Amino acid sequence: MEPFSTEPVTLIEEVFPQDTNAYDTLFGGRLLSLMDKAAGITCSKFAHREFVTISIDTLEFKAPARQGDLIEVTGKVVFTSTHTACTKVTAYAMNKSNWSRIMICQGYFFMVAIDNQMRPIPIPQFAPETEEERREHANAIEIRNHMLRKKSV
Repeated sequence: MEPFSTEPVTLIEEVFPQDTNAYDTLFGGRLLSLMDKAAGITCSKFAHREFVTISIDTLEFKAPARQGDLIEVTGKVVFTSTHTACTKVTAYAMNKSNWSRIMICQGYFFMVAIDNQMRPIPIPQFAPETEEERREHANAIEIRNHMLRKKSV
Protein backbone atom coordinates (compact mmCIF):
# COMPACT_ATOMS: atom_id res chain seq x y z
CA MET A 1 0.00 0.00 0.00
CA GLU A 2 1.54 3.30 -1.14
CA PRO A 3 0.84 6.74 0.37
CA PHE A 4 -1.65 8.80 -1.64
CA SER A 5 0.26 12.03 -1.04
CA THR A 6 3.38 13.01 0.86
CA GLU A 7 2.88 16.71 0.13
CA PRO A 8 2.47 19.05 3.13
CA VAL A 9 -0.92 20.58 3.94
CA THR A 10 -1.21 24.30 4.71
CA LEU A 11 -4.16 26.07 6.36
CA ILE A 12 -4.45 29.85 6.66
CA GLU A 13 -6.74 31.60 9.15
CA GLU A 14 -7.07 35.18 10.33
CA VAL A 15 -6.92 36.03 14.05
CA PHE A 16 -10.26 37.65 14.93
CA PRO A 17 -11.23 39.37 18.20
CA GLN A 18 -13.05 36.25 19.51
CA ASP A 19 -9.77 34.29 19.07
CA THR A 20 -7.79 36.52 21.43
CA ASN A 21 -7.25 37.11 25.12
CA ALA A 22 -7.13 40.40 27.06
CA TYR A 23 -3.72 41.17 25.49
CA ASP A 24 -5.10 40.85 21.94
CA THR A 25 -2.95 37.77 21.36
CA LEU A 26 -4.20 34.45 20.04
CA PHE A 27 -5.45 31.93 22.61
CA GLY A 28 -3.09 28.96 22.76
CA GLY A 29 -6.07 26.61 22.61
CA ARG A 30 -7.29 28.21 19.39
CA LEU A 31 -3.86 27.74 17.81
CA LEU A 32 -3.71 24.15 19.08
CA SER A 33 -7.11 23.51 17.45
CA LEU A 34 -5.85 24.81 14.09
CA MET A 35 -2.70 22.73 14.36
CA ASP A 36 -4.69 19.60 15.24
CA LYS A 37 -6.97 20.20 12.25
CA ALA A 38 -3.94 20.55 9.94
CA ALA A 39 -2.45 17.34 11.35
CA GLY A 40 -5.69 15.42 10.77
CA ILE A 41 -6.06 16.66 7.20
CA THR A 42 -2.40 15.90 6.49
CA CYS A 43 -2.77 12.32 7.71
CA SER A 44 -6.04 11.84 5.81
CA LYS A 45 -4.44 13.13 2.61
CA PHE A 46 -1.46 10.83 3.15
CA ALA A 47 -3.42 7.63 3.80
CA HIS A 48 -7.01 8.24 2.58
CA ARG A 49 -8.24 7.22 6.03
CA GLU A 50 -10.00 8.93 8.92
CA PHE A 51 -7.71 9.76 11.86
CA VAL A 52 -8.08 10.76 15.49
CA THR A 53 -5.46 12.41 17.66
CA ILE A 54 -3.81 10.14 20.22
CA SER A 55 -0.94 12.33 21.39
CA ILE A 56 0.64 15.74 20.96
CA ASP A 57 4.26 16.05 21.91
CA THR A 58 7.09 18.55 22.01
CA LEU A 59 4.69 21.44 21.50
CA GLU A 60 6.54 24.74 21.80
CA PHE A 61 4.86 28.14 21.82
CA LYS A 62 7.65 30.44 20.61
CA ALA A 63 5.94 33.80 20.01
CA PRO A 64 2.44 35.30 20.13
CA ALA A 65 0.15 36.01 17.20
CA ARG A 66 -1.90 39.19 17.41
CA GLN A 67 -5.41 40.14 16.43
CA GLY A 68 -5.44 40.81 12.68
CA ASP A 69 -2.48 38.52 11.92
CA LEU A 70 -2.82 35.63 9.51
CA ILE A 71 -1.89 32.22 10.88
CA GLU A 72 -0.27 29.80 8.45
CA VAL A 73 -0.22 26.22 9.75
CA THR A 74 1.63 23.52 7.80
CA GLY A 75 1.65 19.80 8.52
CA LYS A 76 3.82 17.06 7.02
CA VAL A 77 3.83 13.34 7.81
CA VAL A 78 7.26 12.43 9.21
CA PHE A 79 6.68 8.93 10.61
CA THR A 80 4.26 6.01 10.39
CA SER A 81 3.76 2.72 12.16
CA THR A 82 1.13 0.09 11.36
CA HIS A 83 -1.88 2.25 12.32
CA THR A 84 -0.31 5.53 13.43
CA ALA A 85 1.01 8.58 11.60
CA CYS A 86 3.05 11.40 13.10
CA THR A 87 2.73 14.84 11.57
CA LYS A 88 5.13 17.67 12.33
CA VAL A 89 3.05 20.83 12.42
CA THR A 90 4.54 24.33 12.26
CA ALA A 91 2.58 27.56 12.74
CA TYR A 92 3.61 31.02 11.56
CA ALA A 93 2.08 34.43 12.21
CA MET A 94 2.02 36.83 9.27
CA ASN A 95 1.59 40.55 9.75
CA LYS A 96 -0.64 41.83 6.94
CA SER A 97 0.89 45.32 6.94
CA ASN A 98 4.33 44.13 5.80
CA TRP A 99 3.77 40.36 5.26
CA SER A 100 6.58 39.48 7.64
CA ARG A 101 6.34 35.95 8.96
CA ILE A 102 7.58 34.45 12.23
CA MET A 103 7.33 30.92 13.59
CA ILE A 104 5.03 30.92 16.62
CA CYS A 105 4.60 27.23 17.42
CA GLN A 106 5.71 23.76 16.44
CA GLY A 107 4.83 20.26 17.57
CA TYR A 108 4.41 16.59 16.72
CA PHE A 109 0.88 15.19 16.41
CA PHE A 110 0.43 11.42 16.59
CA MET A 111 -2.80 10.18 15.05
CA VAL A 112 -4.33 6.75 14.60
CA ALA A 113 -6.34 5.67 11.55
CA ILE A 114 -9.79 4.33 12.44
CA ASP A 115 -12.68 2.57 10.76
CA ASN A 116 -16.36 3.42 11.29
CA GLN A 117 -16.34 1.37 14.53
CA MET A 118 -13.41 3.44 15.91
CA ARG A 119 -11.02 0.48 15.53
CA PRO A 120 -7.42 1.04 14.35
CA ILE A 121 -6.81 0.17 10.70
CA PRO A 122 -3.59 -0.20 8.67
CA ILE A 123 -2.11 2.72 6.78
CA PRO A 124 0.51 3.16 4.04
CA GLN A 125 4.05 3.57 5.33
CA PHE A 126 6.18 6.70 5.12
CA ALA A 127 9.68 6.18 3.70
CA PRO A 128 12.00 9.13 4.32
CA GLU A 129 14.00 10.09 1.25
CA THR A 130 15.84 13.33 2.00
CA GLU A 131 18.27 14.02 4.82
CA GLU A 132 15.73 16.34 6.47
CA GLU A 133 13.02 13.65 6.25
CA ARG A 134 15.41 11.10 7.81
CA ARG A 135 16.21 13.55 10.62
CA GLU A 136 12.50 14.24 11.32
CA HIS A 137 11.70 10.51 11.08
CA ALA A 138 14.37 9.71 13.69
CA ASN A 139 13.11 12.53 15.89
CA ALA A 140 9.53 11.20 15.71
CA ILE A 141 10.71 7.69 16.58
CA GLU A 142 12.52 9.07 19.62
CA ILE A 143 9.40 10.97 20.72
CA ARG A 144 7.21 7.88 20.17
CA ASN A 145 9.58 5.65 22.15
CA HIS A 146 9.59 8.16 25.00
CA MET A 147 5.75 8.19 24.98
CA LEU A 148 5.63 4.39 25.00
CA ARG A 149 8.08 4.23 27.93
CA LYS A 150 5.96 6.70 29.91
CA LYS A 151 2.81 4.70 29.11
CA SER A 152 4.29 1.47 30.47
CA VAL A 153 5.20 3.05 33.83
